[in-house]
Amino acid sequence: MEFATALVTSSSFFTKPDACLLSIAARTLRCYSSAKPSGFQASPRPIRHRLQSRTSHRPSGFLGGTTSHGEADSCMLPRAAVYSDREKASARTPTHVSAHLTRLHAALSVASPAIRIASASSASRFLLSPRPRSAPASMTMAAVADETTMDAVQRRLMFEDECILVDEHDNVIGHESKYNCHLMEKIESENLLHRAFSVFLFNSKYELLLQQRSATKVTFPLVWTNTCCSHPLYRESELISENYLGARNAAQRKLSDELGIPAEDLPVDQFIPLGRMLYKAPSDGKWGEHELDYLLFIIRDVKLLPNPDEVAGVKYVNRDQLKDLVKKADAGEDDVKLSPWFRLVVNNFLMKWWDHVEKGTLLEAADMKTIHKLV
Repeated sequence: MEFATALVTSSSFFTKPDACLLSIAARTLRCYSSAKPSGFQASPRPIRHRLQSRTSHRPSGFLGGTTSHGEADSCMLPRAAVYSDREKASARTPTHVSAHLTRLHAALSVASPAIRIASASSASRFLLSPRPRSAPASMTMAAVADETTMDAVQRRLMFEDECILVDEHDNVIGHESKYNCHLMEKIESENLLHRAFSVFLFNSKYELLLQQRSATKVTFPLVWTNTCCSHPLYRESELISENYLGARNAAQRKLSDELGIPAEDLPVDQFIPLGRMLYKAPSDGKWGEHELDYLLFIIRDVKLLPNPDEVAGVKYVNRDQLKDLVKKADAGEDDVKLSPWFRLVVNNFLMKWWDHVEKGTLLEAADMKTIHKLV
């Protein structure tokens, strides 16, 4: 209970995603105050946080709420941290104190590092105490451990981004957090398949831009791959199926995020979708990919400003240089590694499509009706 008090009285340390945790801490104190003898005083300090709505980006398994002003908030709470109407009605009875503490535990699992050190002594006693028995099994310690040990940027992407779940025919069937979509356990047990895209950007010399993924990437760190590889997110602009505009919008967004290429230098209508492939590839045993991948080609001269949180290196290669890179990866020379999806494209499509790049006939090579299953 000291920890809940510390949370409420130390709000100057907190970031926006911590607002929901503050709300639960305040509710815990109110409940505890009602259950304690008179003389115990909960903090009278009001808690008001106006947060910008980003509910469309919530991972499944997490719920947002509303502020005291009725606005949707952007913080994400495990379902275990959210109150049912029935529990709200009896929230001040002594028997529900432990239920509030359960939610405080669950909310803490997605709080920022700052909130975890708001009160060192109280926090340590809180974290070392046993979890209430009613804590849900879905709140795994592995997820909490992953969240606290990941690089800050990758942690945000893994827990905030929602991928688009599809079936093997590319029909949208739901959405799930990037974290869950890349757990091999989830991929194997639930057959989670998500939509992805891979961009192949060529300059006016018809050289292909490659990137080396950063060392902090959760999946396939430090491997060389095509220009940009990521996911359309479960948001309106990236769910548009007409002319594959959702994937194109996502490609424009990530090329800006990863390589610093302004959106105006990459008009979405210049991305040419050439094909789709479905593949599965483990990364390190725990993490992996199971994607239905849109292969997008574009020919543009661009200025690069790589983001070191995402990219360790970049280089343009011609065909011969790419062949040499593949040979090095095959021989294990210079510790060169290639991403599995890039290898699949190189082995099955790239060289014949490169001919069309040089001839200016890419549209003739497009086949978006076929989904190539390369599992």
